[in-house]
Formats: sequence, C-alpha cells, structure tokens
Amino acid sequence: MNLTARPIDLVVIVLYLLGMAALGLWFSRRNKTTEEYFLGGRSFPGWVIGLSMLGTSISSVTFLAFPAAAYTLDWRQLVSNLMLPFIAVLAIIVFIPFFRRGNTTSAFEYLGDRFGPGVRLYGTLSFILLQLIRLAKVLFLVAIPVSLLTGIDIRLVIVFVGIFISLYTIAGGIEAVIWTDVVQAIVLWIGGLVCFATIVWELPGGLGQIIEVAAQHDKFDVGSLGFNLNERTFWTVALLGIVSWLTMYSSDQNVVQRYLAASSLKEARKATTIYSIVAVPTWAFFFFLGTCVFVFYSVHPDEHVAGLAADAVFPYFILTQVPVGITGLVIAGVLAAAMSSLDSSINAISTVVTVDLMKPYLAKGRDDRFYLRWARIVAVAASVVMILGAMLLSSINKESMNDLSWIVASVFGGCLLGLFMAGFFTTRIGYRAALFGLAGAITLNVYLGMNAADFLPPAITIPVHSYWTGILVNLAFLVIAGGVALISGDRGKDLRGLTVWTLDREAK
Repeated sequence: MNLTARPIDLVVIVLYLLGMAALGLWFSRRNKTTEEYFLGGRSFPGWVIGLSMLGTSISSVTFLAFPAAAYTLDWRQLVSNLMLPFIAVLAIIVFIPFFRRGNTTSAFEYLGDRFGPGVRLYGTLSFILLQLIRLAKVLFLVAIPVSLLTGIDIRLVIVFVGIFISLYTIAGGIEAVIWTDVVQAIVLWIGGLVCFATIVWELPGGLGQIIEVAAQHDKFDVGSLGFNLNERTFWTVALLGIVSWLTMYSSDQNVVQRYLAASSLKEARKATTIYSIVAVPTWAFFFFLGTCVFVFYSVHPDEHVAGLAADAVFPYFILTQVPVGITGLVIAGVLAAAMSSLDSSINAISTVVTVDLMKPYLAKGRDDRFYLRWARIVAVAASVVMILGAMLLSSINKESMNDLSWIVASVFGGCLLGLFMAGFFTTRIGYRAALFGLAGAITLNVYLGMNAADFLPPAITIPVHSYWTGILVNLAFLVIAGGVALISGDRGKDLRGLTVWTLDREAK
C-alpha cells in the first residue's frame, strides 16, 4: 500500500509547525531565570492553565490510541477516564493548597519536607523513569500517520519530529509549553471534528447508521460488571482510573507545575475545574470517533484495513478519506496532540532534575544562571532518550498503544500515590516507616512486573492482570508503612503545614 504525499497537505503541516516554532522563539527571550523558565513568573490565568492541562493530558494517545481501542474492542477503556471528575474535587479542596503553601517548584519538594531526602529522591527518580517511557510512547504514536503520509521511514520521522518539538520546548520554557498547549488543544478538536463530519457525510444513514451498527456489534459496551482480577472488567478499569487520576492530581509534576504557575489559588482551582469539565467529553468523543471508523469500514469495506495494526487504521482513514488540504489540518491535529504532551514532559523532567537533583545534591550552591543553563541541557538529554525510545518501540509487537500505556504506567509507576496519600492524610507515618514501606512495595513491584512479563516459573506465577500492579503496590506501601509506624511509634518531625490536619489555610 503506497500513499502519495500531497503538496497542499504538506504546506498546511509545515505552516503549523513554523507557527509553533515562532511561539517558542518568542518566549525564549523572556526566560532569564529558572523561575521564569519553570513557572513563567507564576502569572497565568486559570483558563489558560486549564486548556494547557487538557493539551498535556490528551496527547496522541487520545487522537490515535483511543480510537484504536474503540475500533478493536469497545468503550471499556474509557471507564478509567470517567473517574476524573470525582478526583478533581479532592484536588481542588486538598491537593492544590498543599502545593501552593510555599514558594515550591517541584511536587517532590513536598516529599522532602514531609519524609526526608531519601523519599524525595525515590519520588524524583520514579517520575523521571515514567516520563521518559511516556515520551517514547507518544512520539512513536505520532510518527505513524506522518510516516504513512510522506512515505518516509518511521525512524526518520521519529528523529525529525522529536528534534522539532525539543527545539521550541528547550528554547521557550514553560511559557512556550503552556501557550502552545492551548493552541494545540484547539487544533486537535478541529481535526477530530473534521474526521467525524467526513464519516457522517460518507455514510448513507449518517449519524443514525453509526449508532445502529455500533449497537449491533456491542461497540458501546463498557466491560463486564463481574469482579475478576485477571480480566479488564468495568471495576478493574474503574479502580485503575481512580489510582491513575489520584496519582496525576497529587504527584504528577506536569500537573503540579501548572498549579504553581497559576497567578493565585483561585486561578489554580479554576484551571482544574475547567480541565475536568472539558476533558471527559474530549476523551468520549475520540472513543466515539473510533466507533465511527469501525462503522465506516463495516459499510465501506477496504481490503487494506484488514492487514493494518489497530493503531494504523485511523491514520489510514485520515489519509485516504479526508479531502486534500483538510488532511493536512487533521495531521496537524495529530502533531498537536503529541507536541502538547511531549513538550510538557520534557519541561517537567528538566524542572525535576534541576530542582530535586542538581540543587540539593549534584551541584549545590551555584548561581541561577548555572541552573538555567543546565535545565536546558537536561531537556536536550531527555529529548535524545525520547527519540531513541520511540525508535525501540517501533520494533516491538503490541496489542495497542493505549493498552501498552496502561501496563507501563501500572508496572513502572511505583508507589508515588501511596507516598503522597500517606503524607497528606496521616501524621504517624514518618521517614523510617516510609523507607520500610518503600522497600516492601518496590520488592512487590519487581515481582509483579516480572509476573506480568512471564519471566517467572509457573510455580510462583499468579493470575493477576498487569493493570492491578499499581493498585497492589500502593496498597502494600500503605500497609507496611502504617504497620511499622504503629509498632515503632514513628511520628517523624514537626508536621505543621504538611498534612490535612496541620495545614495552614493561607495558601495563595
């Protein structure tokens, strides 16, 4: 199957990319300190932060992997995202005031204040590992349609797109990240709506036919309501969503950095509210788009589709069915989805390495210009790892990237959620209890990871789906740390301002 690149589409894509590059260069002139580079002077209004949070979280997983999941199976993987609004309420009431209580920059500064340097170091390294894996996954996903469009080898596409995104992120800092995220969220929605309109127009029965055919094939199913540790049931995915969103709102530097970049506590809460309101309809729409593609090819069969991987079906539809010129806009939407996620993660890694590793450990007592220079160097290093990781993923067989992303997050996510929950909601668990909890939880995490990868002999293998790994590891941490605290009476240090029971309510 050969798809010919169309000059008009390429012009649209190039113009879009040049526009994003111009934004990065514009904001690069304003980054004179690490405070400006990491937080933009803490001056952003809530609506901008909210749309930026949307752009960061949707990524190309939303544009490509969500439709692939709905096309291949049904809507059960949407269930996890439906848990978001419930966790957002907790974030607005509890988490945001915690992180805005002082002049902090990183989420893991809180772990250092609450438990000590060892726990802060674990949190930092765990976050960096997970973000590097995420960077590679998202970049690989966006390379699929670009490679199909141009006929260029996917590895060369990965290198080109990775370098381009890295350049404006490294130059422009958080201001470039946030404002380009706003633009990219809008472009992604436009691209999705164009695809939806194309499908409705091409089907004889329009929207009604989509609903009818999809219902006949159970494409709106959200999974079994049974409780089975080894199946992707409704409750398994819902619990995974609760853990995922609790982790994101309480310990993800991409989100915490936006709490801190808002101009006030009120604006940070407004941002989270806006994000929570628009995110769920966005995800649901892209699942529905995958269902629409399934119906389209049920009504208009195409011999090429049967031989495509699930993640390639939607890109194939874009490149063969969307009108010339408009295709370029849709591909720009795919690029926008990836760029808004990748730039945030690169900047977050740069922030965390500088604030949580270099300042306290690797290069103490240097001036701000030194740290700003190294922040950019770290961003370059993260970009190189991103590109190499995406090239590796391009050679791995997998069911779908959305499924793989949940497995990766579950297995490599560690017990960050347990750490922050223990910090926020308990007063008895201190540094010593937290270290014991970490030792036990990490051991369990390694075992469950090997179990999920089928690296263990049958005699010590247990039938637990890899989705449960993160839940079990975090529970293990809380049980072990809580038990040690009860036995030893470990209450730690002065906890004023560090738990919900001792928080100073004067956060700004």
